[in-house]
Amino acid sequence: MNRFLHPTPLFFFAALLLIACSAPQHRPAPQAEPPRPTVSASPSPLPPSPPTLRPTQAAVCAETEGKVETGSIETRLLDKPMRYRVYLPPCYNAQAQTRYPSLYLLHGQNFDEEQWQRIGAFRTADTLITSGQVPPFLIILPYDYSSKQPTQYGFAQVFTELLLPQIDSTYRTQTQSEFRAIGGLSRGAGWALHLGIRNPQIFGAIGAHSPAVFYSDWTTLRYRLHDSDRNTFPPVFVDAGEHDSGYENILTLVALLNEMNIPHEWHAYQGYHEEKYWSAHVEEYLRWYAARWQNN
Repeated sequence: MNRFLHPTPLFFFAALLLIACSAPQHRPAPQAEPPRPTVSASPSPLPPSPPTLRPTQAAVCAETEGKVETGSIETRLLDKPMRYRVYLPPCYNAQAQTRYPSLYLLHGQNFDEEQWQRIGAFRTADTLITSGQVPPFLIILPYDYSSKQPTQYGFAQVFTELLLPQIDSTYRTQTQSEFRAIGGLSRGAGWALHLGIRNPQIFGAIGAHSPAVFYSDWTTLRYRLHDSDRNTFPPVFVDAGEHDSGYENILTLVALLNEMNIPHEWHAYQGYHEEKYWSAHVEEYLRWYAARWQNN
């Protein structure tokens, strides 16, 4: 009898082998990638803008001397043209937006518009302005060719109606009265008093240096001063050398200013009625005029 081998063990082994080959193999799960940065959909940012450049400031003006210009006014009101000289302070052209006070200075009899320049007014102004001791200002020197009294010819009318507007329209002046002063020496001081007292709305200060008051003004001076507004009347500076030939008349003027309670300064010095005296005091004069412009 043939021995029959039971097929069960072989069949079971083959089945296990088939299952092992067909079963899915388990692999380790892949590690998650680190998150990527979010990319904005907006346009790429521009590089940083360069710093804003401010307009280059004008170089500090290094001028130490002013400039002098000349002009003249021809009119039928005068027998001769009214010549004039104008001192422009250092850096006037470089500082094109600046407006300046103006100082009108009148010369003595038998002299001309160069007298104040000759005794040192422009040179002294250069020194005071460039050193910062006074603010910059213009100086105007008109020419008076006559020795007549104010009532005898048209100098005063030409001065106020033609010269002042011409200067203010030609140059960068401050036209308010507090920024305009008038002064003079000898006969020119007589003119400064004549014009300043009659026009306090035009002039903010009056300088009378060794004044020779017009004799036609003596009769009306008291009444004009008496009727003036003390609150708005321009301050007056009077000085003279004690050996001045007109010293007694100058003392009379000072006494009248005291009597009428007019704001003024009176200075008596050693000296005569001459250019040597005025030249020695030019700096004092200019400082006095400019003092009221110092903080304006």
